[in-house]
Amino acid sequence: MSRPLPTAGRLFLTDGGIETTLIFHFGAELPHFAAFHLLKNTAGRDMLARYYQPYLTIAQNSCTGFILESPTWRANPDWAKKLGYSKGALTAANKEAIELMKELRLDYETRATPILISGCVGPRGDGYDPSALMTADDAEAYHRQQIMAFSETDADMVTAITMTNVPEAIGIARASLKRWPCPSRSKPTADCRRARRFVKRSMWWTKKPPAIRPIT
Repeated sequence: MSRPLPTAGRLFLTDGGIETTLIFHFGAELPHFAAFHLLKNTAGRDMLARYYQPYLTIAQNSCTGFILESPTWRANPDWAKKLGYSKGALTAANKEAIELMKELRLDYETRATPILISGCVGPRGDGYDPSALMTADDAEAYHRQQIMAFSETDADMVTAITMTNVPEAIGIARASLKRWPCPSRSKPTADCRRARRFVKRSMWWTKKPPAIRPIT
């Protein structure tokens, strides 16, 4: 079951550069830069745990919170297909990633270091090349499988990173809001109010994404 997100006033750290670190410091082979592919065996799983541990130790020593960002940046249908994953295997991999984060939280969380688990969502295509754009509706449908998998675990939140276009980010926000609806209360939390405003203000993007011209 997910936890309430923290209010303002507490500093939270997180990791950084997981794929680059795994390749150049751990000697990992990551086809298509897919860190989640390491979850397929015990050795890879242990490597992922070792990657997160120094960051968690820093958080403990600094008495800060920590956000465990799952190694699932590439765990969406298009990239998983290139790696030979079926739809069911991909869902299982996303859930297994959150299970690893849960185990790390159990090992490192203290009263002074609260830990949140975030399901990481990456772009459908290249994270640095917005060559193929979707509408927000298409993006919502495309990323729904991964977000649904996260919602069935102990993930507390979803984080989308290296989005190259606004419609895709909007689709992810919508899919996330549907899987993690705001609590039924007379006064929604600040997080929920911000999410609702974001989705409402994005309505005009849904029909046709704007053309993106290369910088010359």
